[in-house]
Amino acid sequence: MTWRGCSSALLALLALLCVGAAPDVVAAPAGASSCSGCHSPAPGVGAVPHIAGLSADQIAGAMAEFRSGERPATVMNRIAKGFSEAESRAIAEWVAAGSRP
Repeated sequence: MTWRGCSSALLALLALLCVGAAPDVVAAPAGASSCSGCHSPAPGVGAVPHIAGLSADQIAGAMAEFRSGERPATVMNRIAKGFSEAESRAIAEWVAAGSRP
């Protein structure tokens, strides 16, 4: 087989692999990966509250309360202030959809 034939076969194989890729995989919004530094994906692990399983409204609401100072915290209030309301909502929806931070 010639180089041209090999490269055509490789491109065809890559195309087939791409077609089989899961179309519903959603990339984590910016900042979402920082959640896993404290929030465990398993309930009852660690001292920080478990957020998986909460609704997007619950997560976004808590972030807004931390950001405003309405909800007391030692660290989370400072973290929440680093995200806009839209960023917090995107992260909340991503976590609530079952994605792991």
